[in-house]
Amino acid sequence: MSAGLLFSFVIGYFILLLIVAWYTSRGSNNESFFIGNKKSNWMLVAFGMIGTSLSGVTFVSVPGGVGSGSFFYLQVVIGYFLGYLVIAYVLLPLYYRLNLTSIYTYLERRFGVNAHKAGASFFILSRAVGATARLYLVINILQLFILNKLGVPFVVTAAIILFMILLYTFEGGVKTIIYTDTLQTTGMLLGLVICTIVIVKALGTDISGAWQLMQEKGYTKVFNTDIKAGSFYLKHIVGGMFIAIAMTGLDQEMMQKNISVKTLKDSQKNMMTFMVILMVVNFLFLFLGGILHLYATQHAIQVPPDDLFPTIALSEAFSGTIGVLFIIALISALFPSVDGAITSLTSCFCIDILGLNKSTASEKLKKRTRLKVHIGFAILFFILVLIFKAINDKLIIDFILKFAGITYGPLLGLFAFGILTKRTINNRFIWTVCVIAPLLALGIDIMSSPEWYEKKLHVQLGLEHISKSIFNGYKIGNELILLNGLLTFAGLLIISKKSDKV
Repeated sequence: MSAGLLFSFVIGYFILLLIVAWYTSRGSNNESFFIGNKKSNWMLVAFGMIGTSLSGVTFVSVPGGVGSGSFFYLQVVIGYFLGYLVIAYVLLPLYYRLNLTSIYTYLERRFGVNAHKAGASFFILSRAVGATARLYLVINILQLFILNKLGVPFVVTAAIILFMILLYTFEGGVKTIIYTDTLQTTGMLLGLVICTIVIVKALGTDISGAWQLMQEKGYTKVFNTDIKAGSFYLKHIVGGMFIAIAMTGLDQEMMQKNISVKTLKDSQKNMMTFMVILMVVNFLFLFLGGILHLYATQHAIQVPPDDLFPTIALSEAFSGTIGVLFIIALISALFPSVDGAITSLTSCFCIDILGLNKSTASEKLKKRTRLKVHIGFAILFFILVLIFKAINDKLIIDFILKFAGITYGPLLGLFAFGILTKRTINNRFIWTVCVIAPLLALGIDIMSSPEWYEKKLHVQLGLEHISKSIFNGYKIGNELILLNGLLTFAGLLIISKKSDKV
């Protein structure tokens, strides 16, 4: 199938999103943009959140990683399950009881302005970089397999896609995204299922036969029992639990949709439904990864892991059978992770940094400010995507998890300290703790990495004895976020005192 025809499907899909956005954004105001007037349907929110949480990175990196990591990613998903329980029955009741628009307002009520600004700032940093990393990966795939053939430069591709996203989120915000995410999640899951069926048939077998072949190759192994490995099952489960708590429960983008549901009970139903669907979908992605690697072995295809799915789906062997589905599913995975990020960053900056919700300015002036911030974040996304292009890092999913472990740690520590203790904090030193803790966590992570030993950095720095006695070959994995949160919690404990309130 020609690149021009594939691109026409991308344009047609975008036009459909614009129609949905126009219809849903009629009569929208700032409250519609920020929390959907608290009238969102919980079933639509639950289904649409699948697309937001998975993104284009999951779509290509999880299947691509099966060849070297088997089904170890399911360990992380099991951790997600535990984390979502905490979100549903600890965090959501807190947010609804305080009637929050931005979840970081809680930090101001609990600790003061500095905690509020610190929490919001770390969210903005993490979400902006993480979302653009996901955006870069998908844009790069579209560029390599379609737009290079049409002679379109990467910078133009990035600008057009961000302009598309800006257009359909400009007015409606959350109110619109609830519906567009539902549409896009449907497109992504249909693409996933149909591509899986077609590739299984191409292997000359059925689902059970493909499963047996994957077992023979060792792809279906779920639990890694090597305690020193970064993918050791307890590290992945515990790390996955706290990643879910931080990247969903303490994330304005994800919670903005949850608190747009009218009642706490419906919001909890949304979270539980989302949790079950997400586990099933992640298993399907891993199954797809297994059969992709089987197909690649049969046909001597050797490409980087992130390029495996697009290389096979867009190959001449399928004559466009799954090429269109792959492209539609890929952009269906891309848009929810980026449109929600830009919208939530706009909300967070307007409410938490500018204090727009406390302003006495007119609704018209507030809206003008919000639109300027929205455009500003789109421009920032464009710049960051170009930076990722210059770096050209293929290990995007590893980078996202690592960066999240560093930037969400202070959020985890702040919220945990606020919920689990009644102590008050010296507001002047909050920023100090929130900066030092991530740096310490990053330093500890570097000292446990294989590169640390391969380059003999521990010897050069005179830390050989310390490094060996502490780590002894232990590699920090997804539990980095927990370590970071604990360091933040400890720092907050040091600068705190017992509350005078009875």
